[in-house]
Amino acid sequence: MKPEMEPKVVNSSEIVEKKTFIGWFKRKWKNDPLFSILIALIIMVILQTLTLGFDYGSFGEWFQAWTNNWINILRNNAGIGIVALGMTFVIMTGGIDLSVGSTLVITGAFTMYLLDTGAQGILGSVGVTGVPAIILTVLLVMAFGYLLGSLIGVTITKGMVPPFIATLGAMMIFRSVTQHFAQGYNTTVPTEFLQISSFKIGNYMIMPIIYWIIIAAILYYVSKRTIFGRQIIAVGSNERAAKLSGVNVNKVKLRVYGLMGLLVSIAAIIQVSRIGSMDFSNAGRGMEMDAIAAAVVGGTNMLGGRGFILGTVYGMLIIAVMNNLLNLFGVPPFLREAFKGVIVIVAVLLQRKQKTA
Repeated sequence: MKPEMEPKVVNSSEIVEKKTFIGWFKRKWKNDPLFSILIALIIMVILQTLTLGFDYGSFGEWFQAWTNNWINILRNNAGIGIVALGMTFVIMTGGIDLSVGSTLVITGAFTMYLLDTGAQGILGSVGVTGVPAIILTVLLVMAFGYLLGSLIGVTITKGMVPPFIATLGAMMIFRSVTQHFAQGYNTTVPTEFLQISSFKIGNYMIMPIIYWIIIAAILYYVSKRTIFGRQIIAVGSNERAAKLSGVNVNKVKLRVYGLMGLLVSIAAIIQVSRIGSMDFSNAGRGMEMDAIAAAVVGGTNMLGGRGFILGTVYGMLIIAVMNNLLNLFGVPPFLREAFKGVIVIVAVLLQRKQKTA
């Protein structure tokens, strides 16, 4: 008679640990938007790395190619990433800004008019040149951007115009006015101004990336540690309750749209200093959709009241990596917008699912 085989002993602690990890992962996925966004980003980075391949002579060559690819991705998306940070605050208040692309164009044109080394240069005509001209230009352009954003804010708060309509009108006005006055006008900016974006650290031109990181860190602090950050959430969550609790709702909205204009002007300075010029007809087209997509993918609620600066950074990276993957796969440019649209719709559906869960 064959001896009975002893039953396999299963370690119950391993089962509990496995169940605990799975349960923890599910809870984090459902309840922590930043966690789910980070996991999605990690998966896309892995796919991108695999797509780039490993057909190199050494690990050093592969790592150099991988690093160069990532620096190009970050540098090309730094301007939109900065605008997306401002869009996060706007959406958190329950608003929207469709004018960011046109604001980029008009502030970029203002930058070039101020710095033009020709006879029509504004600062050059009054004898301000060199480094003082560059510093003054940066300050004036940022002030101009804040003014434009504040005008939109006044239209929304004092004029009682819905944000969609106010910013749609501003989008058409800003670009139309710029194209009218800048038609046939070719400017030449000083080579020193180009160093704002082209200055090398090591062998890499990463200044736009550094600006993005610094601004993201500042706005993260503002959103988490300041009264203004809490007021933005309060206004977006329940405007009436915010008023009853003593929050000046109109002032908060005005400051948010002013900040949006300021950030767009910084993006304009970066773009002009990168390429030395700007195509007033096409520059900034679609930027509003990219900024909104990054914010929504990053967990910002389109209805207001919730948003994450870090999530927007993740969202921008996801969209940037997706664009890079589609380029590597040879997907036609016109179809890439379709993928972006799918990502936005899925992100909104997931937000609704989290609310009902």
